[in-house]
Amino acid sequence: MPVAAAKTLTRPTVFDDAANRLVSVMPASARILLVGCAVALSMAGTMSCTHTVTGSAARSVPGIDDDSRSPVDVDGVLLEQSQMRAITGAGEHLTVIPSMDGKLPVDIDQLADTAPPPCRWYFAETQTFGPDVEEFHKTTYQDPPDGALISQGAAAYRDPGTARRAFDGLVELVDGCYSTAMGPMFVGEWTATGDSVQTRTDSHCGRDYRLKSVVLVEVTFCAFPASVSDIVLTNMMAKVPG
Repeated sequence: MPVAAAKTLTRPTVFDDAANRLVSVMPASARILLVGCAVALSMAGTMSCTHTVTGSAARSVPGIDDDSRSPVDVDGVLLEQSQMRAITGAGEHLTVIPSMDGKLPVDIDQLADTAPPPCRWYFAETQTFGPDVEEFHKTTYQDPPDGALISQGAAAYRDPGTARRAFDGLVELVDGCYSTAMGPMFVGEWTATGDSVQTRTDSHCGRDYRLKSVVLVEVTFCAFPASVSDIVLTNMMAKVPG
């Protein structure tokens, strides 16, 4: 079922004790902590995100894939935690941020509203992946001793043409943000090929996207070497048929 009527979830800040629980049951504190740390790293370059989000990782909440028309199950594209631990070299320090294992694209309105309009997609997964997602799964990990974060995500579409339109739209979004005064903070240096997009900031944060068949894969990271993202992507893409 496409996310044509995209869910926009308004996230309270980590300091708002009175925040209402979201229907997705993903705590606002976890997602805002992740993005806040990434932005802080992008802006300052010398800051580290060493706060640990405590709790137990839970099974991902139901997503949009019950009536999926995609030929690919994105759950089979994501890597196991043991693989992520081996690739990052963080070992058992690498843990899933509690309740940040979700099957719905999430928009963080409070942060998107602070960004220039061309950069709001940075905080809005419904814009990043487009309105025609049939399946989605994203998991975010923390490595507190190294102040590092990494996520792996995949969106699947009903056919290659729809996936291509989503990817082309993403390239336009990245280019549009880069052209603004805030471009260096959100995007940094970026490159694109026919099936990949890469962004790198000056503070060891980055995003990688790759398209294969009906699947658009994303890896975001802060404080891990860029080579880690490349290895994660290579292993994820190897699981995509076609």
